[in-house]
Amino acid sequence: MPVAPSAAAATVAPPRSRRPPLARAPFRRASAAHGWEPRRPRAVAVASSSASASPPPGAAAARRRGLREYVEAAGEMARRKDGGPPRWFSPLECAGGERVLGAPTLLYLPGIDGVGLGLIRHHEKLAKMFELWCLHIPVEDRTSFEGLVELVETTVKSESSRASDRPVYLVGESVGACIALAVAVRNPEIDLVLILVNPGTSFHKSQLQTLSAFLDFVPEPFHLTTPQLLTFLTGNFMKMTSTVVGRGFSPEEDNTLSEITSSLLASLTFLVDILTKESIMWKLKILKTAASFVNSRLHAVKAQTLVLASGNDELLPSSQEAEKLRGAIEKCRTRLFRDNGHKILLEAEFDLATNIKGAGYYRRSRKTDFVSDYLPPTPDELQQAINRDRILNFITDPVLLSTLPDGKIVRGLAGLPREGPAVLVGYHMLLGLELGPMVTGVLSSTGVHIRGLAHPFMFDKNSEQIMPDSAHFDLHRIMGAVPVTAANFYKLLADKEFVLLYPGGAREALHRKGEEYKLFWPDQPEFVRMASRFGATIIPFGVVGEDDICDLLLDYNDLQKLPFYDMLDKVLTRDGLKLRTDSMGELQDQGMHPVVVAPKVPGRFYIVFGKPIETRGREKELRDRDEAQRLYLQAKSEVESCINYLKEKREKDPYRSILHRLLYQAVHGPNTEIPTFEP
Repeated sequence: MPVAPSAAAATVAPPRSRRPPLARAPFRRASAAHGWEPRRPRAVAVASSSASASPPPGAAAARRRGLREYVEAAGEMARRKDGGPPRWFSPLECAGGERVLGAPTLLYLPGIDGVGLGLIRHHEKLAKMFELWCLHIPVEDRTSFEGLVELVETTVKSESSRASDRPVYLVGESVGACIALAVAVRNPEIDLVLILVNPGTSFHKSQLQTLSAFLDFVPEPFHLTTPQLLTFLTGNFMKMTSTVVGRGFSPEEDNTLSEITSSLLASLTFLVDILTKESIMWKLKILKTAASFVNSRLHAVKAQTLVLASGNDELLPSSQEAEKLRGAIEKCRTRLFRDNGHKILLEAEFDLATNIKGAGYYRRSRKTDFVSDYLPPTPDELQQAINRDRILNFITDPVLLSTLPDGKIVRGLAGLPREGPAVLVGYHMLLGLELGPMVTGVLSSTGVHIRGLAHPFMFDKNSEQIMPDSAHFDLHRIMGAVPVTAANFYKLLADKEFVLLYPGGAREALHRKGEEYKLFWPDQPEFVRMASRFGATIIPFGVVGEDDICDLLLDYNDLQKLPFYDMLDKVLTRDGLKLRTDSMGELQDQGMHPVVVAPKVPGRFYIVFGKPIETRGREKELRDRDEAQRLYLQAKSEVESCINYLKEKREKDPYRSILHRLLYQAVHGPNTEIPTFEP
């Protein structure tokens, strides 16, 4: 793209220190009272992954105050009429916190408001994962689209040169997304990750084009009464208020709902300063130019791209645009948020960091490493995973048991080791229904974080397109699932993690009729020798209860008889998504396929962790194939014993049926632990 030299861009060119240019001193004084201050970049703080998972005290309250801080800080910034060229700044709160080792740089490119405060609800969490910089475009600034692209491009090159082994993240909102795409088009050799939030590439299909056509005839300040801007000014903020209150903005913190609403509506006057008629016309002109430029060059975008689209966007047809971009950009995935509006970054319940992690887009090197790049779930993310399985937990009320060193089985997890490395091997229930209750139950009760080795289907871009929701597997990734490979298994054990491994794999989780509780383990000791190399503890476990909640109506054999099913089967069983292709017999079939089930009056889930099998000190012994095979068969036998134990014991559980459990809770209270059989 031919870019004319921009005086504004040249003014803020990065200094020789190769760091983003800082905001001028007046901006420091203007915004410091609201917790925003330009600062010199400092060395990346050394922090462990676990440290980044726990928010500091008061973090939840800070998030709830985000909307008010946004309108107050943005209003003050706009009213100062600071002029001058666009500049970078970093939130003051990002200066003192811990950051993971090797954190990449994230540059935020704002939307139509231009103030650069759009990440105010997210910056504290993002600052633990990234070196965070935000672009501020003063209200009176008239830097062209080409000039803005040149400014961002200069900074991207500077950051890429400073840390060439890390990607540079561009989070662009609306017109900022167009700038991010333009930078990617012009710099295909730079390792970029684009996070596009309701991208403005759909300008020509939006209400904004209609607005730009007649806005020139509307006198100021009546331009703000146009339907599009009224929706933008009031619709989003009323929604934000209600969702914040629904999340728990307590009366003790800010009196009453009426006071919160009045405060926010009063603060909306800052938009009058930001969205002046002249400013809006200028930015619509930039958006039109940006959309035209980018749409003709989408095929040239080589950067890894994630599109976050709102299904209820008042200004842009973002959901349809996301599908277009996914098809046009090679490395593009999408996430749709059906109930959110245009300013999704300011709406409650939306978490940018969580969505980046869930989509598998967080990395600190040239390629994604699902082990070393992983950040443990925050308390909010753990609660999100628990909420996902809330109905399943309610109707099955899982019973967790463990085995003490003396062989005694007890209710609870007292027998589960607390230190890794460890390998948990067991039976994979139909559809993997035991996964959520087991992983979140163990983490909530003991703090032990189980990392699962999962089928590559869960990480494939094309797999998302045939799922009802493209984010279907995001929580699995957030909770630590990694593709099942020998390399990942090795890395997890080297990091002393608790690794969840199902030798039966997809064949077990998608079994046929009459095969419930049957193990489909291969003949070779796939995991024993690797576990012994690190002295890992092998923990066999059994699960029972799938037959208590559903009946299998159509299995794979039935589906193959249906017309046209072979077309879906080819999509689901592509070569890149197959496991154990070198195995013999039915174990060679590790492909994915749907099953059709019929619900029953729910029974109960039971999970028992067997007696741990130690490999520490047996490294030399288990190098022998025969010894490894004997230990492998021992682990398999223990799993079968666990299953048989549960099948027998559940017959003595007086609360196996949901009807009896509901009656018990009606008498003793909804939060009372429901008894079970005597172990």
